[in-house]
Amino acid sequence: MTTIKTATRLNAYLPHYNNDINQVFKELKRVGINYVDINFPQQTIGIPAAKMKQMLQQNDLCPNGMEMRFEDHYLNGDLSNLDDRIYRDAIEMCKKAADYCHAIGGTMINIWSAHDGFDYSFQIDYLKVWQRIVKACQEIADYAPDIKFSIEYKPYEPRAYAFVDSMGILGMMLKDINRPNFGVLLDYCHMLMKHENPAMGAALFANQKELFGVHINDGYGVHDDGLMVGTVTPFKTLEFLYYMKKYDFDGMYYFDTAPVIENPSQETAKNIEMLKYLLNLLDRIGMDHIETIIQENDAIKARELLLEFMKN
Repeated sequence: MTTIKTATRLNAYLPHYNNDINQVFKELKRVGINYVDINFPQQTIGIPAAKMKQMLQQNDLCPNGMEMRFEDHYLNGDLSNLDDRIYRDAIEMCKKAADYCHAIGGTMINIWSAHDGFDYSFQIDYLKVWQRIVKACQEIADYAPDIKFSIEYKPYEPRAYAFVDSMGILGMMLKDINRPNFGVLLDYCHMLMKHENPAMGAALFANQKELFGVHINDGYGVHDDGLMVGTVTPFKTLEFLYYMKKYDFDGMYYFDTAPVIENPSQETAKNIEMLKYLLNLLDRIGMDHIETIIQENDAIKARELLLEFMKN
């Protein structure tokens, strides 16, 4: 099997290492992680890009890019804020992230607009918000055309309704943004929360060459549980990974899991172990065999395939 690109949440580790990011990098190397995504700007404060690049190289870690994290002064909107000062601030922050990403050798920036949404009927002008987000994304894309920008959607939390809440809405928005360096990052838990089938999103976006990244985890579909990979919905996870393999996804698997009681290194090790196990299981059963079952469109045969997975 070719080397799998993996990363995990730095903020799960930082409290255990006195917020010393270099010590976290050493631990990530030890546990088997090979790529890094950095929350921007929080995890770059006080660390010049040259220093960050040096620490990554010293620990044999590759920079993937940045994860945008908008702070609380954006509570009434990030890339849709009606206050032009805050709106411009959000756009400029994405541009600064692109500069930092360039400087450390990264290639991707993921945008999760936590506060772009609404809580009440008659609260927002939907078309105006749509147009502001599209315009912001176009400006950001044109500022750094060699960087891949992804939008990570989520149906709700922290707002009652997120504005970009589903594969359908994001697919429509990407058409309006109309930039080749803008795509999607699929968060497995977020898709379960929306009652989407993650495999469907993987197939549709990958086929369009719009799938730029993946946050892999697991949950029960109500909250953003961030549980260990394959622990709640293993068959859905297998189908999700099947389409990643089918469409030759060569991006990074980011373990967006949230250890609270668990030791973060032990959890990361188990996530790596599970990801490799499931990918190898697909190979043992056979991609061609799985494709044949799918083309039969037969629930009974699909059920038999699940038994084959269990026996292997």
